[in-house]
Amino acid sequence: MTPEDSNAVAAALFGDVDPSGRLPITVPKRVEDAPSHSPEQWPGVDLQAHYSEGIFVGYRYYDAQNIEPLFPFGFGLSYTTFSFDHLVVSPKHAQFGAASRETVTISCDVTNTGKVAGAEVAQLYVGSPGTAVVPEPPQQLKGFKKVALAPGQTSHVRFALDARALSYWDVSTHSWKVLPGRIRVGVGSSSRDIHLRGQFEVSAR
Repeated sequence: MTPEDSNAVAAALFGDVDPSGRLPITVPKRVEDAPSHSPEQWPGVDLQAHYSEGIFVGYRYYDAQNIEPLFPFGFGLSYTTFSFDHLVVSPKHAQFGAASRETVTISCDVTNTGKVAGAEVAQLYVGSPGTAVVPEPPQQLKGFKKVALAPGQTSHVRFALDARALSYWDVSTHSWKVLPGRIRVGVGSSSRDIHLRGQFEVSAR
């Protein structure tokens, strides 16, 4: 550890700066709760590891199995508090094709409701319709915006979802495709702390 590392830790501990980092992983309560906890998955048997989780890794697995983690994906601490308000989803219906340039905009206001300056990370989660052939997790992170706010200050955050953000890889055609249906959106401060929810409809061209 360098002297500057010590200064950084001291500044966070004494409240000179807001500890606004966020977890990039999910921390389980038990080893058995993790997506890959069997010997066949890790470290493998006879020098072979069986990757059976598919897309259900990390927070996707915990959400799909309704398992409460010790610390969720995106979790973080702060010396202040924040509120999320005025969710707007536009348009309410979108058509996406292979070369579509249309986007759906999700926006909201983030306000520092505490007494000290701090930074919040607004996280956008999206839940796409799935099928037996194309399984989808309950939600996936599709964007995040970090905003530094003084006490009482409000920032307007905006996300844009395009066709690629809502696509899955079709192994038969070797191309990206969009499943039509209802898309759920949520904005919050972690995967398990969603403050605002909305939706829009998607149809394929």
